[in-house]
Amino acid sequence: MPNTQKIQNRLKELGLTQSDLAAALSLATPTVSQKINNIRPTTLEEAEKMAKVLKIRDKEFGSYFFNQ
Repeated sequence: MPNTQKIQNRLKELGLTQSDLAAALSLATPTVSQKINNIRPTTLEEAEKMAKVLKIRDKEFGSYFFNQ
């Protein structure tokens, strides 16, 4: 389950919008919003793609995509 706040903060840090992330993932913006906000499930493949776009290091991956 994605950490909504961390992902939103990372988008801001990089100057990206959810629309930018959606375009990089080839998904609709509302779909990405629902995934970030835990309304729709995020697959591991989608999480890996998001991490690449958001430049999240491997060791930080869990804190962004798995609530601990």
